[in-house]
Amino acid sequence: MPWDDTQEITQMTINAIDCLGGEVTASGRKTLINGATKTGMFTRRRVDAVRAWRQKRDRAATRELANTPSTFAEVRQPTSDYLALPTVSSIRRRYIPVAMLSSDVIASNQVYVFPNATLYDFGIVSSEMHMAWVRSVGGRLKSDYRYSAGIVYNNFPWPIDATGKDKAAIAAAAQEVLRVRGQFSDSSLADLYDPLSMPQALLKAHHKLDKAVDKAYISSGGKRSWPTEAQRVAFLFALHQKIASMLPPKKVSRKVGLI
Repeated sequence: MPWDDTQEITQMTINAIDCLGGEVTASGRKTLINGATKTGMFTRRRVDAVRAWRQKRDRAATRELANTPSTFAEVRQPTSDYLALPTVSSIRRRYIPVAMLSSDVIASNQVYVFPNATLYDFGIVSSEMHMAWVRSVGGRLKSDYRYSAGIVYNNFPWPIDATGKDKAAIAAAAQEVLRVRGQFSDSSLADLYDPLSMPQALLKAHHKLDKAVDKAYISSGGKRSWPTEAQRVAFLFALHQKIASMLPPKKVSRKVGLI
């Protein structure tokens, strides 16, 4: 029987479906370890397929990569633990499920990656404050949330003057969310964050996290609670404008030439 090398030279891979389905902790998808040289028949077939695909491309740089078919064309994998956020998530969910993963889990292009993330970072992006921003400025794929790095994340106004105490409270509440999720290890994130099946303990942990995040925004002009989401979003836009006004103006390069 040919040597099945896939257990030895492959790594777990996660995409948007895996992130929500939790398969990364079970069977998961796998990808070849970057630049692996020890391969058996099973892996050689896939590597040969990569070589053939690259050789047929129109782009010269891609054809050149056919010489190294077991090596990624671009290496963007974090070298530290990271947050994984699916690019698309159901609009039915109150919170987009965010996963904290180790660097040995390879993220696909269907997952946004936040390297070197802390519990504080996890707490902010898992909060109602962040979700209000997503619902307001994020895109849609059919009716589902379509997250983006440029429009959603990069423009999201984080607390300006959050104190160490505020950050510690958010980190503690975020840790509690992860702890509660761990009690339901047999359930996927999709199940845990489905509004019909979300455990009360997890919902309660998120409410506690929301309060900690809202408190951190008070020094930026926020409130302890918001009567309506419209008021929350209006505050976020005002804070975004305030932060933008503190940035140095961009220098415009003027070139002499014909128009």
